[in-house]
Amino acid sequence: MANTIYVDIVSAEGAIFAGSARMVVVPAVMGEIGILPGHSPLLTKLKPGKVRIELSEEEELPVYILGGLLEIQPSVVTILADTALRADAIDGVAAAEAKKRAEKNKRNSEKAIQQGMFGFDYAKAKQELAQAVAQIQTLEELQKRSRKGTNRFRSNSVSDKAEHKQ
Repeated sequence: MANTIYVDIVSAEGAIFAGSARMVVVPAVMGEIGILPGHSPLLTKLKPGKVRIELSEEEELPVYILGGLLEIQPSVVTILADTALRADAIDGVAAAEAKKRAEKNKRNSEKAIQQGMFGFDYAKAKQELAQAVAQIQTLEELQKRSRKGTNRFRSNSVSDKAEHKQ
């Protein structure tokens, strides 16, 4: 595979993905970054959202991350995620419940701030809502592609530990 980049995604829970990809798209704090082989070196923070690993023209692996750090080298991408889940591991019911709780907490925080009460953490409520929405969007995209019969997502365990020449 001459035109690939090695991708390594790890979290506190363990290795999520290690292998070659054609392209990787990540949710950086300042916006989405598309990474191709030969990309300039970069170190940046990641926000909650979906990492899209394009394994081939026909196959893609989505991974939900809670945030973390991204290191890019010309032939290697390393993602150190706070928490990471492959799309097929996201519990849709739990994500929907988390979104409802986060929306309620955000509304309560807004009301408390308007009433001059500062015991509520608006930033935390907003972050919880963003995390829940990102999980649901990742899951909905996976389900939508499955229904259309254009499921490019790989849902089985991925672990390509082959040596990658740098």
